[in-house]
Amino acid sequence: MEEVLDVYQEEYDEKRPLICMDEASRQLLKDVSEPLPMKPGQPKRVDDKYERRDVRSLIMFYDPLGGWRRVGCRDSRTRSDWAEEVQTLLEQDYPEAELVTLVCDNLNTHDVASLYHHFDSETAGRLRRRLRLVHTPKNGSWLNMAEMELSMLSRQCLGQRRFATTEAMDREIEAWQRQRNKQCRGTNWRFKTEDARVKLARLYPQHDIDR
Repeated sequence: MEEVLDVYQEEYDEKRPLICMDEASRQLLKDVSEPLPMKPGQPKRVDDKYERRDVRSLIMFYDPLGGWRRVGCRDSRTRSDWAEEVQTLLEQDYPEAELVTLVCDNLNTHDVASLYHHFDSETAGRLRRRLRLVHTPKNGSWLNMAEMELSMLSRQCLGQRRFATTEAMDREIEAWQRQRNKQCRGTNWRFKTEDARVKLARLYPQHDIDR
């Protein structure tokens, strides 16, 4: 936990950006009956019956200091998917960065081994040297600011809406992230290491509490 909090307190450096990453899934649903459009004094009405389709995997990359985010929309969440998204992050999103600190959870795909699984050793090694992985602790996903940004995506864009096709969903997500990036919506993280030692004292060794 303290490792993540220490990272959040580091000074901003455009050559060494901090990026938070998290994943989510979204079911594609097609209406069985056409919804009844909204009319004056009457909201849009949607039938409770729907047809389940594919599941879309969403990989959020979020720069809380720069106010930038990108959502990778994919058909799966494999090692190869993660490796390709990291390559895009390093070579297209932040090509000038010397080192990217990536905060993510402990899912087994979130590891440099995934780079070597998907790419040749030369490519994997080149990416690895520009990547610093910082994993959130087990049951500590709340420390990952990308999780909060995924919540914003759900509330502001996806909500209870039904998307019958991947193209429709991806188009709405692209529009949402473009608007958020234009506004440079970042996060002011205030919970520091010193706060954790007081508010989460039960997680620390007893001799620290007795001092």
